[in-house]
Amino acid sequence: MTVELATQLLTADAAGIAAAARCLTAGGLAAFPTETVYGLGADAGNGEAVARLYAAKGRPAFNPLIAHVVDSAAALQVGIFNPDAERLAAAFWPGPLTLVLPKQKDCGVSDLALAGLDSVAIRVPAHRTARALLAAFGRPVVAPSANRSGHVSPTSAAHVLGDLRGRIDLVIDGGPCTVGVESTIVSCLGAPTLLRPGGLPREAIERVLGRPLALAAVPEDDAPLAPGMLSSHYAPRADVRLDAQDARADEALLAFGQAPAHRGLTLNLSPRGDLVEAAANLFSHLRALDASGTRHIAVMTIPHEGLGEAINDRLARAAAPKP
Repeated sequence: MTVELATQLLTADAAGIAAAARCLTAGGLAAFPTETVYGLGADAGNGEAVARLYAAKGRPAFNPLIAHVVDSAAALQVGIFNPDAERLAAAFWPGPLTLVLPKQKDCGVSDLALAGLDSVAIRVPAHRTARALLAAFGRPVVAPSANRSGHVSPTSAAHVLGDLRGRIDLVIDGGPCTVGVESTIVSCLGAPTLLRPGGLPREAIERVLGRPLALAAVPEDDAPLAPGMLSSHYAPRADVRLDAQDARADEALLAFGQAPAHRGLTLNLSPRGDLVEAAANLFSHLRALDASGTRHIAVMTIPHEGLGEAINDRLARAAAPKP
């Protein structure tokens, strides 16, 4: 059951920005303007805050989120830049360009926000209010569009309130967005590849690179490598058995709520049966079980309501037959 919040509308002054930074520090959800669209911000490193963000948006699955940082120096702490990425960042940041890069080992972005991937999507926004908030907060902020999933992206504070009033803590009103469409996303994991067209024209990017962008192929599954791209998803090497009532002797157990007695390795997504806590722990627990060397994982039943739908979606992918 979702608890309705008293969503505040704040002005884009020093007091409003300070209040939004305090909200993010406390694990809250704060919508703010960028030059593209309004973003719904959460502390990128706080898995439970990110889980609440997914719940507020009603996202159907745990798709990777864009980490917003204040400048290129902060971006270097999050992602690993190759020469192409360096050229694009120098030419277009701050601005409506998101780069997908290998993540730094200690990138400050939670596994849930990364959707369990080893890459990270990064943007340095150009909007004065967004940059002031990022500077005041001092850490990466994930900020998908501040609307219910599947709805039209918001370009004003009124749009945000129309979709998310009662579901988030606050909105900073910075007036209408100037670009009005989401950022362009380019992968620099190999040859620069256009993952999503957006507020920065492809031709401008290609002029800086001196060659055409590759175009992303759309794979058969629907687990994106980055917002706007479909690609393979994280799955453990071990076989996964769902809706288990207990674990066999040769299985590790991924538990939820009260766990049955088991002599083998057990990790609990949420001993208290909290779906927000379970979502925050999902990818890190799967990785830990995989790192243990176990060949088989039994997963207890997860309720299908709320965030449980997205948790079960990812677990079903993890349990799918391997190619």
